[in-house]
Amino acid sequence: MISCPSCGGNVKFDIPSQKLTCDSCRQSYDPYAFDHKTSDAEENTTVENDYEVTVFTCPQCGGEILSTDNAAAGFCSFCGASTILYSRISHERRPNYIIPFKKSKEDCKQAYASLMKHAIFAPKELKDPKYIDSFRGIYMPYWAFYITQKGPLALHGEESHRSGDYIITNHYNLTGDIDSYYKGLSYDASSSFADSISEALAPYDVKGMKAFTPAYLSGFYADTADVAPSVYQSSAENTADTQTMEKLDKLSSFSSYKIKQPPSVTNALHTKTEHVDSAMFPVWFMSYRKNARVAYVTVNGQTGKVAADIPVDPVKYLFASLLLAVPIFAVIAMFFTILPTYLLTIAGALAVCTTIIYTAEVSAIIKRDTHADDLGRLYKTDPGRMQNVLLNQEARKKKKSSMLSRTMDKIISGFVIMICVGYLLSAVLAAAAGSFRFTPILWIVIVIALAISVGVGISKRKHLPEYQSVLGYLFNIAAVLTGAVITLLNPVSDIYYYGGTVAAMAAVAISFVDIIRYHNILSTRKLPQFDKSGGDDRA
Repeated sequence: MISCPSCGGNVKFDIPSQKLTCDSCRQSYDPYAFDHKTSDAEENTTVENDYEVTVFTCPQCGGEILSTDNAAAGFCSFCGASTILYSRISHERRPNYIIPFKKSKEDCKQAYASLMKHAIFAPKELKDPKYIDSFRGIYMPYWAFYITQKGPLALHGEESHRSGDYIITNHYNLTGDIDSYYKGLSYDASSSFADSISEALAPYDVKGMKAFTPAYLSGFYADTADVAPSVYQSSAENTADTQTMEKLDKLSSFSSYKIKQPPSVTNALHTKTEHVDSAMFPVWFMSYRKNARVAYVTVNGQTGKVAADIPVDPVKYLFASLLLAVPIFAVIAMFFTILPTYLLTIAGALAVCTTIIYTAEVSAIIKRDTHADDLGRLYKTDPGRMQNVLLNQEARKKKKSSMLSRTMDKIISGFVIMICVGYLLSAVLAAAAGSFRFTPILWIVIVIALAISVGVGISKRKHLPEYQSVLGYLFNIAAVLTGAVITLLNPVSDIYYYGGTVAAMAAVAISFVDIIRYHNILSTRKLPQFDKSGGDDRA
């Protein structure tokens, strides 16, 4: 705790004035006036690089937050548990820079309230003033990369034009000199702060960075850097490569050419990491615990940008869907005449769409719960797997830039477009003819799409043993197969088509219940279990 030189009261950082202010006498001070660094080797040889803090540890999840104050922390930011955290005194390494909080807690609450105005299906607890008041200011550690691109530039360009029945392509060597500099490409340096959240909060304006002093932490909490900068160096260089290539495409000198991606963009642009600085960036942080899951709301303490995990209240969602479906059905029934074969085909297509959504959610949950999208967490828990993820990213980057890959991408994209165009054209021609002679073709497409989606989903479900519900697949499979058989047999009576349509829509409704449940799983995270020293945010 920093004491006021005038009255001995508690001095904290005041966001509006950007100074330290005493709680008692309201006297203001320059934050650097309390930075007692010294180079006296006899007193402490490490004091130049360290600062003293109180480390608060959650007894339930092991998460840790740091503070220059010694007041007891009454709840855990990681797991949302209401418990008194254990404390101890420790020395932490100083970062080079810090971006002080620019947005106050009231600014943060207003930004969150603006977001929640549009979240009409969110649980009521997320809009409770007591819950919103639990925002906690935390300085998160970041690595700021300084990257240069200097040297001779040699790229391959193409320009095509039609001449009669021929398309003539001219090839050019595009040369020049590049002198590019990226200052402060930032990546979070904490294994407990999920990469997906730090990416959602970006960007920070690194022009606002100031030399670090512990005084800025007074009244706030902090996390420590426990992830090496080498984990994100490749990502930072890839970001610089991507942005530079985009800028080259827009240059007036190159605008008339299609620039071909070189085999190695990094080598072609002479991309090099010159320096890495450690820094602390401000984040307003809040957690919402529901059974064995926890959701997080974070606000960029410099810009006010909000990144939130927002679950859905199933009752609200289903009730609103019902209210919306009734007038839509009434309007369609009043102004349109839809043949029963058309209804059945639409129902089958909807069943496939819900299956695709369901499979996408399963894939996303696996990625989230296994931390496949969080290099920092893998660095601490599974370094071998982290290396595999980095190697796979590099392999995908090289594959994407290869001629074969680009050709395959075009073939696949063309095939998908042909299917979509064929589907729509068949529907238009069938409607114009007054019948649905083309429905067997459409049902072949529907069955193939369903088979692919189910196959992908089942192959991934083995990674999700705790979520083995198959409602999203079984009912849709039964509905689509029933519709395909009815279309194949082509019965005279419309009752079969109406019966198949009702069955398919019932399957869609049942699948949607599971989709909502999986959405809520995806909108929350596993309760974290940390085994580390220093950290703060989430799993």
